[in-house]
Amino acid sequence: ISQFFSRLTERFVNGVDVLMDTFWRIWTDLLDVLGIDASNLTHYFSPAAIANNPTRALLLIGAILLAYWFLSLFLGFFFYLLHMLFGRFFWIARVALFTLSCVYILQKYEGDPEHAVLPLCFVVAVYFMTGPVGFYWRRNNNSSLEEKMDHLDSQIRLLNIRLSRVIENLDRGSEQ
Repeated sequence: ISQFFSRLTERFVNGVDVLMDTFWRIWTDLLDVLGIDASNLTHYFSPAAIANNPTRALLLIGAILLAYWFLSLFLGFFFYLLHMLFGRFFWIARVALFTLSCVYILQKYEGDPEHAVLPLCFVVAVYFMTGPVGFYWRRNNNSSLEEKMDHLDSQIRLLNIRLSRVIENLDRGSEQ
């Protein structure tokens, strides 16, 4: 059983590596189109490079904002799709993704645990952002407020009908 799980986690890690490599290649191609050399990104972060060429700083800020926008769109669509697929059992999908992400990170940085801290913090942040405090939950609560009010109104009507029946039954019992 141990050998099966070790092979399974190894194949999972290799699959995620291929997916991340594909995303990285798409991102570097997009950066190349914008005129940013993706092979040497540390050069763009140095203060001397920014002081010598301020347009580079503007391009770098634009690339960072573009990356954030793509990431937020992707995560929002992905978790919306998961919520639509799993419905009330969305929490199972969240826990499974969280567990698989932690397994991937811990397996990837097995020999160097200091480098695993930042990716684990990112995974925990995404896990909590997709919970009840996340965008999807807040959006759903605002859009269905009228539906909730209608539901509460119908529940109050049903309780009033039941209460009047109980009072009628008590009155009949006291008359006999």
